[in-house]
Amino acid sequence: MSFALILKNPYIASGLAIVLIFVAFALFADVIAPYSPIDAAGPPLQPPNKLFVMGTDNLGRDMFSRIVYGSRIVLMIVAMSISLSGFIGSILGLVSGYVGGVLDKVLSFVMDSIYAFPSLILAIALSVALGPSPVNAAIAIAVVYVPTYFRMLRGHVISIKNEGYIEMTKALGLPTTRIILRHILPHVLKTLMIVFSMNSADAILTEAGLSFIGLTVQPPTPDWGFDLYKGRGFVLAGAWWLMAFPGLCITLLAFGFALISEGVSRIVGVRLR
Repeated sequence: MSFALILKNPYIASGLAIVLIFVAFALFADVIAPYSPIDAAGPPLQPPNKLFVMGTDNLGRDMFSRIVYGSRIVLMIVAMSISLSGFIGSILGLVSGYVGGVLDKVLSFVMDSIYAFPSLILAIALSVALGPSPVNAAIAIAVVYVPTYFRMLRGHVISIKNEGYIEMTKALGLPTTRIILRHILPHVLKTLMIVFSMNSADAILTEAGLSFIGLTVQPPTPDWGFDLYKGRGFVLAGAWWLMAFPGLCITLLAFGFALISEGVSRIVGVRLR
């Protein structure tokens, strides 16, 4: 997939633009944020104004600074969880689909059992068992999404493992590992890209759910989901911005990854046709 093809696709271009804004927030938070995210910067519960573009919270902390620094936690957890689940799920799916037999039945049963649980409920249960921390939250989210990679790649491998060029590599006596990595993996990379971007969007919402109930970071660390939970107690008092801006950022980032997934699937679909 060439860079020119990406630029021509409005879904991928729009999604990348949204995601890169938040990546810039995370990388250059020290430069972009005007105030400390954990110290009071002004009077509490100030509505958005020239000094505080997103207002202040009940402790007088600048909401924009907390949004900027909070992007680090969100993107770190999402990147860790999706990378881990993609690595494990892809390996298991490739091996299970190619080898088949008893191994395939056992792995399929385990993955289907995990897949049967509602993703957020399973992530909450695992996070509670492991303890509240960003790393444990990433592990919990990774476990939830391993079956998705497994099922997609296993099905793709089963559909191509009996093709002529694969049978030829077997006849030549090539090792199984080389056949999987050199001759099967390149053909499933497009599927992997679609699943990766799709799960990234879902993982953002799952991370927000975990942080909303205090299973990722502890105060005063900035996090969108935690700030969303904290702000709900002040909405009736008229402090709408405490929930509006964290919720908007969660929605935008998830929407950005969803656009990328849609764009990749459309490109792959066109090429397949």
